Amino acid sequence: RQAQTAGATSTTMSAIGEALDKIYFPSFVSGGGRKGLDVPLLLYFVFWYAGNYFYNIQNKVALKASGGATGFPMTVSALQLGVGVVYALFLWMAPDARKGPILTTKTLFKMLPVAFCTAAAHSASVFALSAGAVSFGQIVKAAEPAFAAVVATAIYGKTISLPKWFCLIPVIGGVCLASVKELDFAYSALISASLANLFAAFKSAENKKLMEDTGLKAELGSVGNQFAVTTILAFLISLPVMILKEGDKMNEFAAMWQTDPVLKRNVVLSGLTFYAYNELATLTLKKTSGVTQSVANTAKRVIIIVGTALVFGESMSFMKMLGCGIGIGGVFLYSSIESLLPSSGEKSKKE
Repeated sequence: RQAQTAGATSTTMSAIGEALDKIYFPSFVSGGGRKGLDVPLLLYFVFWYAGNYFYNIQNKVALKASGGATGFPMTVSALQLGVGVVYALFLWMAPDARKGPILTTKTLFKMLPVAFCTAAAHSASVFALSAGAVSFGQIVKAAEPAFAAVVATAIYGKTISLPKWFCLIPVIGGVCLASVKELDFAYSALISASLANLFAAFKSAENKKLMEDTGLKAELGSVGNQFAVTTILAFLISLPVMILKEGDKMNEFAAMWQTDPVLKRNVVLSGLTFYAYNELATLTLKKTSGVTQSVANTAKRVIIIVGTALVFGESMSFMKMLGCGIGIGGVFLYSSIESLLPSSGEKSKKE
C-alpha cells in the first residue's frame, strides 16, 4: 500500500509541475503597475522541498538496512536511478501521460555531460549520507553556492559581484564551525559531500545550456523529457561503477533484498521521491539561474537538517546549530544582496 501511495504521489507531483506552467496569477504592485505573481514557481519550491525531505529519510533508512557505508551505497544509488528509469518509461508508454522525445545520437551526446554529472553528484551524495549523519552531510552540502560560483566564473565565464563573493564567507565558515564538534564527523562524508557539490554545480550549469538549445528543446519536447533522458543515461553510467565497486558481493545484496522488506520498500520509495522532486527542481531551473537554484537548494537544507536530526536522533549541539545558522544566514545574504545593493547587480551578468 505504501508503494502504491508513493507511486500516486510521484505521479501527482509530476502532473502538478506540468499543470502549474499553464497558470497565471495576476497581482497589483505599488505605483499602479500590474505584474504577474509567479505562484507556480513558488509551488515548485514547496513540492521540491517536501520531496527532498522525505527522500532523505527514506534514503538513510535504505542505507542503514543495506549495511551503511560498508554495505551497498553504490548499489542503492544506482537502484534509485533505476526506479526513476522505470517511472519515466511508464509515463512515455501510458496513454495520454507524456509524449516521448525524438532521440538522435547527436542529442544523446549533447546530454552526456549532464548525465555524467547527475550520476556522479547522486552517488557522491549517497556515499556522504551513508558515511555520516544526514544533518552533517546536508550542512556540508550547504556550501554548494560556493562551488557553483567558482564553476560559473572559472569554467563558464559568468561574472559574480564582489558583495556576493563576500557573502560566501559565512556560508563556508558556518560549515567549518558546524564540523568542529560534530559527533558524527567522518572525513569520507566531508569529501563525498564536497564532490557532490562540485558535480551538482556542473550539472546546473550544463542543464541551463541544454535548456537554451532551441533545437534540443524541440527534439525532447518538454523539460520533463529532458530530465527523464538524463536519468536514463545517468543510470547506464552508474551501472558499471556499481558492478566494479560492489559486484563481487551482489549475492549478499540479493539475499538482503529478498528477506528485508524495509530495504526493498525504502529503495523503491526513495527512488520515486528522488525522481519526482528532481523533476520539479529541473522545472524550477527553467525559470531561474544555476546559482539561484543552488541557493534555493541550500535554503531548504535547514528543514532537512533539523527534521532528519529529530527523526534519526542525530546530534544537535550548540556549535553545530550555530554553524548551521551562520551558513544559512550567508545563503540568505547571497540571494538578497543584489536587491539590497542594486548597483552591484548592474555590474554582473545574469548567471
